[in-house]
Amino acid sequence: MSAPLAEVLEGQHAAELRKAARALLKQPLLLARGRSADEFRLVRRHASELREWFDRNTGWPLQVDAEAARLRKIPGVFTDPTHPAREATRAAAPFTRRRYVLLCLALAALERGEGQTALGRLADQVVLDAADPQIAQAGIQFTLDRRDERLDLAAVVKLLLSLGVLRRVAGDEEAYVSGAGDVLYDVERRVLAGLLAVRRGPSTVHAEAFADRLSELVAETALDSDELRFRAMRRALTRRLLDDPVLYYDELSDAELGYLTRQRGFLTARITELTGLVPEVRAEGIAMVDPDDDLTDVRMPEQGTHGHITLLLAEHLAAAGGPVTVGRLALRVRELAAEHGGFWAKSAREPGMEAELVEQAVARLAALGLVSRTADEVAPRPALARYAVGETVVLEPGTATVPAQRKASQP
Repeated sequence: MSAPLAEVLEGQHAAELRKAARALLKQPLLLARGRSADEFRLVRRHASELREWFDRNTGWPLQVDAEAARLRKIPGVFTDPTHPAREATRAAAPFTRRRYVLLCLALAALERGEGQTALGRLADQVVLDAADPQIAQAGIQFTLDRRDERLDLAAVVKLLLSLGVLRRVAGDEEAYVSGAGDVLYDVERRVLAGLLAVRRGPSTVHAEAFADRLSELVAETALDSDELRFRAMRRALTRRLLDDPVLYYDELSDAELGYLTRQRGFLTARITELTGLVPEVRAEGIAMVDPDDDLTDVRMPEQGTHGHITLLLAEHLAAAGGPVTVGRLALRVRELAAEHGGFWAKSAREPGMEAELVEQAVARLAALGLVSRTADEVAPRPALARYAVGETVVLEPGTATVPAQRKASQP
C-alpha cells in the first residue's frame, strides 16, 4: 500500500529543508542568480523555519530578500587560522596579512562608491586609504608600484567576484596586473551591505587589542540569568559542532563541558534532524560526520599526489605517539618518495620539494583538527588515531590475510 499523501508531503518538506540548510552551511551567502540560484530559491521557500532554527540553536541571523540569502555565521573559535580566505578555489593560495588589509580597504571604498567602478579607480582609492599612518605603523605598505601588489589586489577582487559583491562587466584582472587594460564592475550594493557578520557596528568598538575587538564585535547581550547563560552555551556548542571538524572536550570550560555532558543527545539530535550530519562520540570529543562528504572545505583522504602524501604522513604521525619535528617529516616524505614516487606527480619527486609537501599536508591535517603544530614540531591529536594502521592478521591457513585496518580512537 502506498504511503498516505500527508506522509509523502512531509517527507518532501523535510528533504527540502535539509537541502536548504546544507546549502547555507556550505555557502552562507547565496545569490538569486548564477550557480546558486536553485539553492537560493529553496532557502527562500523555507526561510521562516530556517531562520527560527538558526536563531534558536546558533544565534546566527538569517536574512533573505529578493536578491540574496545571507546566514551571518559567527565562528565558535576566533583564533583558528586553519581556514584562510582564498581567491575562489581551495587550490588557490591562502590570503596573506596584506591581502586581508586590502580586502577591508576595498570593501570600505566600495561602500562609499557608486554602483559601478573600475579596478583602476578602486586601486587608486585603496592606495590613498593605505597611506593612513595607523596602517603604515602596522607594517602594511601598498603603492601599486610592484607586480606582486597588483596580484594581491586582483586576488581580493576575485574573492569579491566569487561572493557576488562585484559583477564583471568588461575586461579581466590579468590584463590589469600586466598593465594592459582595466576592468569594469557592477557593485551589488545589497550583497555588499550584508557581508559583515557582527552583532554591533565596528565604529562602536573601542578596544585596541585585535582579539578584544573581535570579541566585542560579536559579544552577546549581558548574560545576567541562568536561562541566558544556558542559551549562550547551547548556541556556542552548536556552532562548534556544525563548524569545527572535531569538538575536543579539553577545549571547553567546566561549565560548557557540564552542559554538553547533560545535553549532548539533544544537541546532536537537533543537528542531525536538520542537516543529516551523524555524531561520532568518543572519549576525547565529538565529530559530526557527513555521510555525503559535502559539508567541508578540506577532505581527508583526497585523491591525487598531495592527498596520498597527507594520508601517509597521517599514518606516520598516528604511530609516532608524540610530537615529530618538521625536519623528520621531510625525511619521511623523502623515504615515501622512494617507495611510492611512481604514483606521484613528477614535481613531487624533485629534490627539495619535501618541505613544501610537508607544509601542505600538515596544513590540511591541522584544518581537520587532527594535529597541532608549532614552528618546529607537529603533534598528533586524538582524532588522528583513526588513521593509524593496524597489524595484518592471518585468519586461517590457506586464506587471504586481512589488510591493515584504520583504527579509530577508543571510546
